[in-house]
Amino acid sequence: MPLPTPSPALRPSAVDARGWGWRYAGRHAWAVSDLDLHITPGERILLLGASGAGKSTFLQGLAGVQGGEEEGEETGTLLVDGVDPGTTRGRAGLVLQDPDSQVILARVGDDVAFGCENLGVPRDLIWPRVRHALAMVGLDVPLAHPTAALSGGQKQRLALAGVLAMQPGLLLLDEPTANLDPDGVREVRASVARVLDETGATFVVIEHRVDVWKDLVDRVVVLGPAGVIASGRPDVVLGEQRAFLAAEGIWVPGAPVTAPARATDAAGPVLVSTDRLTIGRSAAAPVRTDVDVAVAAGEVLAITGPNGAGKSTLALTLGGLLKPVAGRVQAAPALADGAHAAPSRWTSAQLVARIGTVFQDPEHQFLTGTVRDELAVGPRVLGVPPAEATRRIDALLERLRLDRLAAANPFTLSGGEKRRLSVATVLASRPRVLLLDEPTFGQDFRTWQEIVALLRELADDGTGVVAVSHDEAFVRALSDREYALAGITVADGAQR
Repeated sequence: MPLPTPSPALRPSAVDARGWGWRYAGRHAWAVSDLDLHITPGERILLLGASGAGKSTFLQGLAGVQGGEEEGEETGTLLVDGVDPGTTRGRAGLVLQDPDSQVILARVGDDVAFGCENLGVPRDLIWPRVRHALAMVGLDVPLAHPTAALSGGQKQRLALAGVLAMQPGLLLLDEPTANLDPDGVREVRASVARVLDETGATFVVIEHRVDVWKDLVDRVVVLGPAGVIASGRPDVVLGEQRAFLAAEGIWVPGAPVTAPARATDAAGPVLVSTDRLTIGRSAAAPVRTDVDVAVAAGEVLAITGPNGAGKSTLALTLGGLLKPVAGRVQAAPALADGAHAAPSRWTSAQLVARIGTVFQDPEHQFLTGTVRDELAVGPRVLGVPPAEATRRIDALLERLRLDRLAAANPFTLSGGEKRRLSVATVLASRPRVLLLDEPTFGQDFRTWQEIVALLRELADDGTGVVAVSHDEAFVRALSDREYALAGITVADGAQR
């Protein structure tokens, strides 16, 4: 098969979808169906829809990375500049939600140049493009600067620069601020605004939180189960159709967020605590020192702070998945229940029964080929009787709106569905302590409320809940205490 042809220099692209649909292999339901949408060159689109509406599937189709017949089934037509996007390279540039997953090479300049090299851009044109792309996104670091030393917001701008250097006519952003702190969100939004003003590229962005992008786009398009259910100017769609959108699970600006009532004001006994703890991936590179924090039964503890402050590292250390660099993490006797006091010394079976961890990347904890089988892993390890395991699984599938996906492969779910599944896999084991890293990313308003209510119920039942989160609404609605980590300033000046 011949390679797709490289694209010409940047010119705004046109998009035309006519009855387009995509169904992943092994799934009965269509991820997208009957989609009719025309986007004119240079138009700026905010793409909304409930979790699982097919927004990411549509962007992947536009980027030409949906896959062939072995990956799924396609109907209708989807064209970028009049051609199948899978047959050309570089016309569309896609930036994903996870900054770390898009870093390829060790140095900033090499990473930005990577796409150009794959497109066969002449060498004497690559480095001027690299410098210009970095300037457009405001990433003012040397070309030899290590990518590992960048903050989350800087990594997202790096990914954007790598796409821009390829000079696409269609810029696609899939929840690019979902895992960023507020400063990182502002950085990326400002960078995109500069890019669009300079290039005039056609622009499509997916974001559940509408406020970030509504003033930068020309049109809001809302996807539903069978194509477009609303389309028009942001003020018209978000104003005149406010009630309809809220009912569909859309985050309408200004919508009230109701905090679930707490059953009792008193926290229970401490389940796990730290003493003069130093955390890090290795003793040679400690991230934080003198961390003293405790997790009590029946409370929700929010760990907050900027990207790179050590929040995820702290959660993994509390959960026994990373050993302390110094100091200690100690489980109370009621939690240890005969096991060693240090969670890092527990076996996997001991951990499953005591502390459940939901990773920032849901795919890191998927082990099986179906959603239902994924939920059965923990109960099976614990020896839960089959009838009881089935009751737990069915209840979680229904509560987290995954019942229609029980037979689907976990890796074919949307980002929001993967997050809900990762939460459900841990809840199926009913641990005494629950650690969640960004539990609400990718959620529409309806599923966000479901997760908040479910975590409140778990805390009221005596579970100690720890949530790493940049979601200010989530922290306000749910947390009983907040443990805020300050940013770390390293020698090169980047915030970590």
